[in-house]
Amino acid sequence: AKDYELRQYETAKWVSTVIRGETQKEAMRQGFWKLFHYIQGKNEKEMRIDMTVPVTCLVKSGCTDFKISFFVPFEHQDSPPQPTDSDVFIEERKAAAIFTRSFGGFASPEKYAEEAEVLARILRNRGQRFHEDFFYTAGYDSPFKLFNRHNEVWYFKK
Repeated sequence: AKDYELRQYETAKWVSTVIRGETQKEAMRQGFWKLFHYIQGKNEKEMRIDMTVPVTCLVKSGCTDFKISFFVPFEHQDSPPQPTDSDVFIEERKAAAIFTRSFGGFASPEKYAEEAEVLARILRNRGQRFHEDFFYTAGYDSPFKLFNRHNEVWYFKK
């Protein structure tokens, strides 16, 4: 469809952290740095790992816990180094069909919420079944990239 995409993602490992009781913006900042330290060598192998995209944030309705995640690069999918920070963990996300909506610009929590609501409305209007109690934000750009930015919101298909 022109206003959203349905993608099939395969099972994959992500390195994640959960930030509790902060605003989404502050959770993203804190979570990003915890994960950045992991890829810079704060792991059992003291291995530097390439930064990947997207950086995702799990947003649950009415909840102030946010799970921030980096995709584990393909060459480390089989055995990613274990984090040495007890707040950071490796998770395996199962294969899933995901409805995505893309948008440009600098994304704020408010903009992500607005785009998620637009996507949810479109999906409901088209009779698509999806998990409405949570969505993911996905950012693809460095904060230093000023133009042609790419952001997404994701809902998992039921």
